[in-house]
Amino acid sequence: MFENLSDRLNGVFKQLSRRGKLSEKDVDAAMREVRLALLEADVHYSVVKDFVARVRERAVGQEVSRALNPAQQVIKIVNEELIATLGEPERLNLSGPKPRVIMLVGLQGSGKTTAAGKLARMLRSQGERVMLVAADPYRPAAVTQLNTLGESLNVPVFSEAGIAPPELTVHAQQKAELGGYTVMILDTAGRSQLDDELMDELQAITSRVHPVEILLVVDSMIGQEAVNIATGFRDAVEITGLVLTKIDGDARGGAAISIRSVTGVPIKFLGTGESLEAIEVFDPDRLSSRILGMGDVLGLIERAEATLDEQTAREQAERMIAGQFTLEDFRDQLSQVRSMGPIGQLMGMLPGGMGQIANQVDPQEAEEQLKRTEAIINSMTIGERRNPKILNASRRRRIARGSGTEVQDVNRLLKQFKQAQRMFKTLNKAGMRGGLPRIFG
Repeated sequence: MFENLSDRLNGVFKQLSRRGKLSEKDVDAAMREVRLALLEADVHYSVVKDFVARVRERAVGQEVSRALNPAQQVIKIVNEELIATLGEPERLNLSGPKPRVIMLVGLQGSGKTTAAGKLARMLRSQGERVMLVAADPYRPAAVTQLNTLGESLNVPVFSEAGIAPPELTVHAQQKAELGGYTVMILDTAGRSQLDDELMDELQAITSRVHPVEILLVVDSMIGQEAVNIATGFRDAVEITGLVLTKIDGDARGGAAISIRSVTGVPIKFLGTGESLEAIEVFDPDRLSSRILGMGDVLGLIERAEATLDEQTAREQAERMIAGQFTLEDFRDQLSQVRSMGPIGQLMGMLPGGMGQIANQVDPQEAEEQLKRTEAIINSMTIGERRNPKILNASRRRRIARGSGTEVQDVNRLLKQFKQAQRMFKTLNKAGMRGGLPRIFG
């Protein structure tokens, strides 16, 4: 999402790094570029003005003039001020009597229903007993969509036809109390635009069930308008937090930087993809690192821990070093990596040079290549996957036909696999057998 902004800022930092000592003129020139980069990213003008003023004040002072590496010191200042602009992180409030009510509000199309499913999954993994409530009787298929999500998560969904949402939420709360649920998530109705009728309904729900959290779900792809929407909702109901969805899209990213500073409402979650696992607790340090092209290794580790099976990884590593690694293991590893998210997004979370390499990789082509590789391996018999040596010319033609690929693609995969096997055998001979399983695990 922040690719263009990251590229612009890194260009500024590269220019600064060419100067052994920074003059006030150098800093002013750099700040002009930073200002343009932020405005192009759709950051609110008042936020840009204050941000640049703070950075400039620090960059022309003793802090930089006495630094051994002035350019790095400026980057440090930009990082610190960006973190301050994004705001302190605030965790979800789950205090008070059970069930604690979390109400999701927002305009139509912002991703409220999907966000409700993501939150339900996350809270259930933390030991909460969660119930979803379909409080949107207006949008066609809204109840059906929430029911589908609930079934996929094995989380109950409360709905009731023919009654107004304020009364429905009271009935849901009573059922949640009787059922021993600890959290109740309300998927409320949205509109195509802000109106009094919508706000009156939200105020009525709030007065009936007293939510501990009112989370505004905002589509970050709409740019600066997200700030106006947040301001409108905040003026009508007591918004306690923001959920920014579609943060993985190709938007310019300004809403994420502006919204806390303009509205005063903390960002609590980021929606990073379409799957129910694709939600992150907001962390300004990590988001700032992504914006500045420093990667997000912690985020990558968390995704791996949530997606990859440690025991399976350990067993695969043992087989690698023992020379028993098969194409089945290779396919399973590819599947696990793909489940962590889009390849381009994962590479963008790597620091330094790898993050830059990600910008040169076509994410769609990378995804297609992984799909082709899986299709080729799946078109093999069990015996062929476990012993590729038996793959003669006729078998390779059959595999290519079955996977919808060319024989050259099959040959290329087998060559890469053979090279990997040789590498692991070399490591084994070098005496790394005891250490690598721990690394891969």
